[in-house]
Amino acid sequence: MDIKQIQELIKFVSRSGVNEVAIEQENFKITIKTNQAPTYVQATVPAQIAPAVASTAAAPQPVAPTETKSAPVEDTSRYITIKSPMIGTFYRSASPDKPSFANVGDEITAGKVICIIEAMKLFNEIESEVSGKIVKVLVDNASPVEYDQPLFLVEPV
Repeated sequence: MDIKQIQELIKFVSRSGVNEVAIEQENFKITIKTNQAPTYVQATVPAQIAPAVASTAAAPQPVAPTETKSAPVEDTSRYITIKSPMIGTFYRSASPDKPSFANVGDEITAGKVICIIEAMKLFNEIESEVSGKIVKVLVDNASPVEYDQPLFLVEPV
């Protein structure tokens, strides 16, 4: 590349909105960076086969719409949702070989430990604030949870 081509490339990059362009040839490598917000594009096609790929690329075919049957929506308005009081990792039992604190169908009372949330290497026992019957466990064991994320659905008694 000569200076004129490099200048044209710089102008093109600044007009296109791309944040960074890197070109590498046999004995030449150039990287142009701008102060714009990053736009990520990655090209890995070698220059020798790029024209062949461009000429054989076909226009995308329209996809026929498919019918989707939606599952019946369960009415959860009568249930109480127990939510996570913190960010961490949700555990249904104290250890893998111990039984779960609360399973679907179990009767719980206010103050009963229903799960553990690990946060910063501390295992916090989460107690129920309501009494009722566990209808659904909404989180998988050993999965991360966010603050205020629903954990259980409880049918009040």
